[in-house]
Amino acid sequence: MEFIANYQHMLDVMANKKPSRLPIYEHKIDPLVMETILNRKFAYLINGDDADLDEFFAHYCDFYQKMTYDMVSFEVTLTRSLPGHGAIYGGMIGPIQTRDDFNKYPWNDLPGMYWKTAQRKFNALSKNLSEGMKALGGIGNGVFEISQDLVGFEKLAYMMVDDPELFSDFFIKIGDLFVRLWERMTANYGGTFGVYRFGDDLGFKTNTLVSPKVIRTHILPQYARMLGIIKLSGKPFLWHSCGKIFTVMDDAIALGINGKHSNEDNVSPFEKWIEDYGSQIAILGGIDVDILCQNDPQTIFELVIERGLKYREMAQGYALGSGNSIPDYVPADGYLAMIRAAKHIRALELA
Repeated sequence: MEFIANYQHMLDVMANKKPSRLPIYEHKIDPLVMETILNRKFAYLINGDDADLDEFFAHYCDFYQKMTYDMVSFEVTLTRSLPGHGAIYGGMIGPIQTRDDFNKYPWNDLPGMYWKTAQRKFNALSKNLSEGMKALGGIGNGVFEISQDLVGFEKLAYMMVDDPELFSDFFIKIGDLFVRLWERMTANYGGTFGVYRFGDDLGFKTNTLVSPKVIRTHILPQYARMLGIIKLSGKPFLWHSCGKIFTVMDDAIALGINGKHSNEDNVSPFEKWIEDYGSQIAILGGIDVDILCQNDPQTIFELVIERGLKYREMAQGYALGSGNSIPDYVPADGYLAMIRAAKHIRALELA
């Protein structure tokens, strides 16, 4: 049967309802993987002029349509607009280490720097969405990721102890920045985006990256400000956060998140996410990226069918996809095996 996109299926997921057919979702898919599958070169166009961007998103949106998604995942990250960007990757410290650095940093200029790049991309995306589709995403990065990029992970620990007042002011200032960005985002692109999202990795394999107390005191209050704006727009919110973050999940749910994504088998079985939180929010993903990288296509196909049918039965709001994203090192054949399995599950449900 010819696939007809319908973003309402993903809205049902985000309302924690079982949609009439299984949707699929990815946080990100590297355009190089898309190039391999479509047999077209277009990834380089993302850095071009308006005509290049229009062509890029024509291919980008076409990929999501061909892979039978109901929504196109896209975000423009904030980190790349930050002067002195790079500490989040390690190997360097960020531009803010002292109160003087904090005071001199061009906070008021950052929204303009961001929108100079982001607006052109969001506009091109808006023009190229296929019929029946909307976008899912928005402003990339979250509060903790920006703090790491502007200070550095290790240096944040020193700041917290050596200058707790600066540490507190710093997170509030990041929240101020995100409030300005999300206000403009929701005002200008409500017709393009059906679901808003940001990613902010708060955990690793065995714990949160900072203490739950720090998360509750300094990070989640800024989330609350951002979610307040998103809720006023009438759109649901999907939170992407990696790692073992169970100690703050109830806090995040209390803020009003509608769904959670990112899960790894070496952190917890996906079933635990559904059992613990599936009655309150949507749970997306479930197929560990390692499965897609380490197995042959037939094995992936069979595993995804087994898991997908189980999760579809267990969860109220569920969309199948990788537990994280599809970076360029994921074999195209492995990714395609997952997509074939999702289509097979849909066929089984129609039989």
